[in-house]
Amino acid sequence: MARILITSGPTREHLDPVRYLSNASSGRMGAALAEAVLRAGHQAVIVSGPVEVGYPPGAQVCRVQTTEEMLAAAQKLFPKCAGLIAAAAPCDFRPRRYASQKLQKKGRPLLLELVETPDVVATLAAQKKPSQWLVAFALETNHGHRRALQKLRRKGCDLIVLNGPESLHSSSTKVEVLGGDGRVLASFRGRKQAVAAKLFSLFCRELMNND
Repeated sequence: MARILITSGPTREHLDPVRYLSNASSGRMGAALAEAVLRAGHQAVIVSGPVEVGYPPGAQVCRVQTTEEMLAAAQKLFPKCAGLIAAAAPCDFRPRRYASQKLQKKGRPLLLELVETPDVVATLAAQKKPSQWLVAFALETNHGHRRALQKLRRKGCDLIVLNGPESLHSSSTKVEVLGGDGRVLASFRGRKQAVAAKLFSLFCRELMNND
């Protein structure tokens, strides 16, 4: 039995107490992957941003808000896990300044300065042990294969799952799994529960049996 860490959902980076930057990630794929992990007889540990989706009762869930919180929680949990499936969509940017009171309209443009948030996948990949494995997701709007392969190599992933914006907040998805040599190992489409089961079977075959 292996202990598998899954990151899931979006993160939120607040501008003020009521407004934030985020995205439309629903957490459905993370939940579906956790179900697949549990059905295979393994343990699922989820670090989740704010979502409305329910996670399977057998999973351990750690809830976070920001990208920094997601990274900190994952860093704490990852050392005791066999691998990581990074299905979350953490915000890449946050406001440089946080307003402690609600921002008010002043009849002129509001200039918003953004700074990059920590790279969750790259940080964890740099800290993983030789026995551990890491799978990332790449959501791209153009040049998907090239960008996904660049991410895989730059961040130090073992595999990367490419999908598109149509997957966001949807019950269905279309994905391709790329290996480090650039080959497309598999393509799946359909409801996320079915795709997640096929993905985890591929991860087991390509990664877990090699431990």
